[in-house]
Amino acid sequence: MSNYLISIVGATAIGKTALSIQLAQHFNTEIISCDSRQFFKEMAIGTAVPSEEEQNAAPHHFIQHISIFDNYNVGQFEKDAIAKLDDLFQTNKVVIMVGGSGLYVDAVLKGLDDFPKVDPKIRETLNQQLETEGITSLQDKLQELDPVYYKKVALENPHRLIRALEICIGSGKPYSSFLKSETTQRNFTSIKIGLTADREIIYDRINRRVEIMMQEGLLEEAKTLYPHKTLNALQTVGYRELFNYFDGNFTLDVAIHEIKKNTRRFAKRQGTWFRRDENTNWFDYEEDIKRIIEKIESLIC
Repeated sequence: MSNYLISIVGATAIGKTALSIQLAQHFNTEIISCDSRQFFKEMAIGTAVPSEEEQNAAPHHFIQHISIFDNYNVGQFEKDAIAKLDDLFQTNKVVIMVGGSGLYVDAVLKGLDDFPKVDPKIRETLNQQLETEGITSLQDKLQELDPVYYKKVALENPHRLIRALEICIGSGKPYSSFLKSETTQRNFTSIKIGLTADREIIYDRINRRVEIMMQEGLLEEAKTLYPHKTLNALQTVGYRELFNYFDGNFTLDVAIHEIKKNTRRFAKRQGTWFRRDENTNWFDYEEDIKRIIEKIESLIC
């Protein structure tokens, strides 16, 4: 009998968590989170970690399981997630995976790409460039060296920009040229479910989520993390803008405005990433759960 991994994707704030819990309850199974920022113990409010009630509604894995001080990357997550899936498939025919981090979704479903080793001094130079010239200089450089990947990458994420640029510079070839077209063989069949909505609805949901986060204590959470603001884990929308407020670069109103704006930009990038996969089964975010379950069950042998 085949094992099935139901992967739920879509823009931030569109309702992926709620759907994942409903599906986990229907199939009596467990949930793998592949939201790369919800991994961190110290970042609960700003990453919209599922509430205690939501986590009690269905077993979750890879939620706040590491610290911002740990070295953890997509390669390690791929190994950990596949090992956990192997374990879960011992007792479950179906497992749910949910998250808006496209690279992490692809790592589980397709496997990671093979990149050449490059001189670590290149990364040091790029980090210095980020400090002295700002993120815009990295964005411009990537657009010049790899316009294909420039259209896909989360441009507000300096870690991703630097990773792509160090490969471009170190190899003399575009980062995108190393992205493989063949999928790694897995011992499960993936069923991809995407949630979508009109842009205005997504943006409104994002704006309201940011306001709720602020009410729930995002400012205080960011303040406790501020001494560690240079850590890679904290180069995240919602924290970066508040760090600018603490630095005196923004007023609080401007910081909140920037969080909303940058989250909307991130959602747009998510849409571009997930729309690449023509095998995704798209549903309106308000679709009746029964129709989604019917579609999934029609694909399960």
